[in-house]
Amino acid sequence: MSTSTTASVSTHILDTSVGRPAEGVAVHLFARAGRDADWRALGGSATDADGRCKDLPALPEGTTHVRLDFAVEPYFEKTEKKQADAQQDAPANRDSGAVFFPEVAITFAVNPGEHYHVPLLLNPFGYSVYRGS
Repeated sequence: MSTSTTASVSTHILDTSVGRPAEGVAVHLFARAGRDADWRALGGSATDADGRCKDLPALPEGTTHVRLDFAVEPYFEKTEKKQADAQQDAPANRDSGAVFFPEVAITFAVNPGEHYHVPLLLNPFGYSVYRGS
């Protein structure tokens, strides 16, 4: 939870290719204090059955930039066969089955006292993010 001197971050992932939450995606959280500072690994989590990471670590005081790294390749490898069977014309049936985006890294600026919810809309060949509420 954010305080007047820190920001907080949450995220969730929706697999838009099947219209369901993406469960079991590893998410790692990094922070830095200033544009030229080094990134500091804070820890991580994995998405639950609802596609949410409810236990990301708190941001340290002085954080100005945050990076969320999503390891999506293992998720798609695990779900690829199931999705291809559900959708006859799924990309896995047409292409090599290789994951186009094996990782997604999202970097954003934060202000103290604010909460940042960053949803990831994901499919095998693209993704979109936005600042949620």
